[in-house]
Amino acid sequence: MSPQQTRTRATAQGAAVRDALRAEDGFRSAQSVYAVLRADGQKIGLSTVYRHLQAFTDDGVVDVIHNPDGETVYRFCGDTPGGHHHHVVCRSCGRAEEVEGSAVERWAEQTAAKAGFVDVDHTVEVFGLCPDCA
Repeated sequence: MSPQQTRTRATAQGAAVRDALRAEDGFRSAQSVYAVLRADGQKIGLSTVYRHLQAFTDDGVVDVIHNPDGETVYRFCGDTPGGHHHHVVCRSCGRAEEVEGSAVERWAEQTAAKAGFVDVDHTVEVFGLCPDCA
């Protein structure tokens, strides 16, 4: 599927979910997105928020990670050129910065190749304290 194609059709609810994610710099839980939308008067269910977040993740416009507590959180990255990327995330405030990870990419490919794996994908989650929270 090309970057121009999406698995989701455009809906007002989908746009609201996307806009709620765009409004924040850091990663947010589905429950947080849902709470913001409901506070703004949106008539949307939590399952609808989850469905849109999953579709956006599948389309590559939303990044998903598991924070140090194991909670799944999302961040809009659709305007980020270059596709696959990594983040360093503040454990305290959730601030996220994109980082270049060519060494990680090489390591993942080499490790998989040694085991005979192909078509490799990976997730790297780096957490710390940002300068404001340190």
